[in-house]
Amino acid sequence: MRIITNLTRMWVTRSVKPFLFRNEYDRALPYESCTNLGLYVHIPFCKRICGFCPYCKVRYSPEECNRYLDALIREIHLVSKKLPQKKETTSLYFGGGTPALAADRIKEVVDALREHFVITDGIGVELHPENVTPTVLQTLRQAGVTKISIGIQSFQKKFQKLLGRVAVDVEALKDALAQVPFETVSMDFIFALPNQTFEDLRADLDTAFQIGANHVAIYPFIDFQFTPSTVKAMPKKEKRALLDAITRYCTGKGYIRTSIWTFAREERASYSSMTRDNFLGFGCSAITLLRDQFKINTFSVEAYCKRILSGELPTSLTLRFSTRQRMVYYLFWTAYSTRVKAADFESVFGVSLKKAFGLELALAKALGFVKEADGEYQMTPKGAFFYHVYEGYYTLAYIDKMWGIMRQEAFPERIEL
Repeated sequence: MRIITNLTRMWVTRSVKPFLFRNEYDRALPYESCTNLGLYVHIPFCKRICGFCPYCKVRYSPEECNRYLDALIREIHLVSKKLPQKKETTSLYFGGGTPALAADRIKEVVDALREHFVITDGIGVELHPENVTPTVLQTLRQAGVTKISIGIQSFQKKFQKLLGRVAVDVEALKDALAQVPFETVSMDFIFALPNQTFEDLRADLDTAFQIGANHVAIYPFIDFQFTPSTVKAMPKKEKRALLDAITRYCTGKGYIRTSIWTFAREERASYSSMTRDNFLGFGCSAITLLRDQFKINTFSVEAYCKRILSGELPTSLTLRFSTRQRMVYYLFWTAYSTRVKAADFESVFGVSLKKAFGLELALAKALGFVKEADGEYQMTPKGAFFYHVYEGYYTLAYIDKMWGIMRQEAFPERIEL
C-alpha cells in the first residue's frame, strides 16, 4: 500500500521528495488573495466515543466545551483581525465530534466569523441522530444554519450493534425534520461493512429519503490502525459490486450523483466541506489550505486552548507545497466531485490542464476512468471505483500515520509522508 502511494506521488509530482510536514507556523495566514475560499470549524466533543471514528474527538463536558468555544472565538479573531474589509467566502461547515452539542453557542461562532467574512453559499452543521429535535433544529436555524448532515451510519440493528451505535428513533427523526425544514438535509451511511448487502444499503437509503433527507452520503468503512475498532473492511471485489449496485440504483431513481459517495434528490441539495480551492480551518485538528501551504492545528484541546490564550495560532504542522504538489492536491480533491473542469484548473494555476497532466489524462481515458467533453473530464463508474480504492490507500498510508502521531503528540517536530 505504501509502495503504491509513494510511486504514484513520485510520478505525478515529478519528484522523489516526500511530503514534509514541519513544526512551524506563520503568525498570520496569507489568505487575502485566495479565491473560492471556504470556512471550516471543528468542535471535537461527543457524548460517546465511537471506536470506528478516526476524527479528533473527546468526551463532552459542558465546562470543557465552553472553555474550548471561548478559545475558538478568540482564534477566529486572531486569524481575521488584519482584514481591511470583509472577505467573501463560499461556505461555512461545522464538523466534529458532535457540533450540535454546542447548539446554544453556534450563533456566537457564526457571528464572530461574520464580523470578518461574507458567507455566500450557506452554513452546514453535523448532527448525531439524538440531536435531531425540534428545539435543537430551531436553535440552529436561528443561528443561520441552512444545511445539516446527520450521522446515521445505519438504521439497522445488526450494524448499529457492530459499530457500537444506539438505535435511531426513525419516527422522531421524521417528525423533527418536518417541523424545522432546511435547504439540505443530508444523512451519512457507512458501506462495505462485513456481510452488508445491496438490500441492506438500499433499505437505509430508501428510509432516509422517505423521512426527509434530500441528500445522502455512503462513505466506505476504513479500518484505521490507530482506532480500537475490530470491524474488518469488506474485500475489494465485493466492495466494488456493492458500490456499482447502489450507484445504478440511485441513478435509476433519478438521484443526482454529486460526488464519489453522495447522491441528491435535487440540484440545490449539496453538502461537502472538501471541494474548495482554499479554506481556513478553526479549532482542534482543523486544516487550512492556501495557495502554497497546508496547515493542521493541534489535536490536543488543552494545548489548543493554551496556545490561543497566549495570543498565538494553534498550528501544529505545516507543509510548504511545491507548485506540482499543489496541483496534485487540487486535482485529487476536485476529482472527488467526479468532474474536473480544465478552465477552472487553468484559472487557478495559470497553465493548461493538458500541458501539466496530459500523459495522466490520456492514460485515464485509455483505461476507461474518465470521459472528456467540452473541456470537462467526467469520471466513469469504473473511474469512481478506482478513485475510491486509491483514496483508501492514501488514507491508510498518509492520514492514518499523521493522525495517529498527532493524537499522541500536540506538536510533533516533523512528519514525512
